[in-house]
Amino acid sequence: MVQKVDVRARSAAPPEAVYRLAADSSTWPDWSPVVRWEREREGDARGVGEIRVFHNKGRKALTREEIVELTPNRRVGYVLLSGLAIHDYRASIELAPDGGGTVIRWCSSFEPDVRGTGWLYRLVLRAVIRRYAEGLAASAARPH
Repeated sequence: MVQKVDVRARSAAPPEAVYRLAADSSTWPDWSPVVRWEREREGDARGVGEIRVFHNKGRKALTREEIVELTPNRRVGYVLLSGLAIHDYRASIELAPDGGGTVIRWCSSFEPDVRGTGWLYRLVLRAVIRRYAEGLAASAARPH
């Protein structure tokens, strides 16, 4: 059964600043639980098609993701290629102007590999994605 996670955060930064960080994989260790990243494959001129490998805090397994959408100042979409016992994982970081800031909506959907574990993955991913979204929001609002 398809599981969904939908997390929202607000940044005092404008969408352009939030997008700049979300779209650039090399910045993720600065604001998320990612401790190190590697580019496995370069994307096109915009970055679509990039495959990135994240080394995450507290996890031995690496996560591999492919960027599948980059809509400037609006959306970053990616899919999980490996690293969790789930499949068909698709996520998007959606940005909407909110006064002088940005509402960040980080949504994902997936199916568990093992029947009956979807609720657990949903709980864990909701907490993890909240940390990512809040870290992105705070980092974008800081002067760089």
